[in-house]
Amino acid sequence: MANPHHPAQEQDRQPGRRAPMHPKPRAEMRDYRSADRLQGKVALVTGGDSGIGRAVAIGFAREGADVAIVYLEEHDDAEDTKGLIEETGRRCVTIAGDVGDEAFCRQAVAQAVEVLGRLDILVNNAGEQHPQDRLEDISAAQLERTFRTNIFGMFHLTKAALAHLPDGGAIVNTTSVTAYRGSSHLIDYAATKGAIVAFTRSLAQNLEERRIRVNAVAPGPIPTEGVRKAFTPPGGGAPDVPAMDQYAERAIPLRRWGTPEDIGHMVTYLASPAGEWITGAIFVVDGGSWLTPPT
Repeated sequence: MANPHHPAQEQDRQPGRRAPMHPKPRAEMRDYRSADRLQGKVALVTGGDSGIGRAVAIGFAREGADVAIVYLEEHDDAEDTKGLIEETGRRCVTIAGDVGDEAFCRQAVAQAVEVLGRLDILVNNAGEQHPQDRLEDISAAQLERTFRTNIFGMFHLTKAALAHLPDGGAIVNTTSVTAYRGSSHLIDYAATKGAIVAFTRSLAQNLEERRIRVNAVAPGPIPTEGVRKAFTPPGGGAPDVPAMDQYAERAIPLRRWGTPEDIGHMVTYLASPAGEWITGAIFVVDGGSWLTPPT
């Protein structure tokens, strides 16, 4: 039986677009119940056009925050997310560009503050991965690109945001369980995610005088483009959905793949006053798969 929580096809580009996915990942936070914990706040979310970033941005809006979403070039996805945010009565600004470019990061933060008036929360979520079966197949260009997007961009945006974040603000980063478990076919990606863990814990200590809380979420098996490709037959075509379902039954204790909404709930919690005594922490959200050896 097909699992409704994951899409059943692949795309050849990075980052993938949401529109061609059928079924689409659950990222609209339709069942989210607000407690108005972010009223009057402004957040900037990278990779906010789709997936985890979309769920986070909508969760923030449902809690009362205005949101700036930064994305690479998926304009239709970004406009769709903006519409969902505005349905909640909150404001949204979309900002297209490459987080690996330091000048763009400064411009994005400045634009968010200019349009929305302030900045209270930063979510560093943008990332990319390029599976390779052998270390020898990871080119210098791929290695640099993966690090530039996944960790350099985090440095650049955080540095720009610190001029605007108030004392008591919040930063939430997206790492991955691959930071702990490793990945035989995502060596460069896993290395960036390990760097994010160290960055998060170090930055939390660095900002303790300002009481800016810095935490991270480490998502487990969510059927991203990279995951779908891993289940695609060698000759190409659509991913093997039954194999994906069997994997979930075998390797994920909660018996299903994760969704962007699963991560969105945790990020929203960490950014809100509910998490005001949490900093320097990494929260693994993985359906219990950390308990199961990789298969």
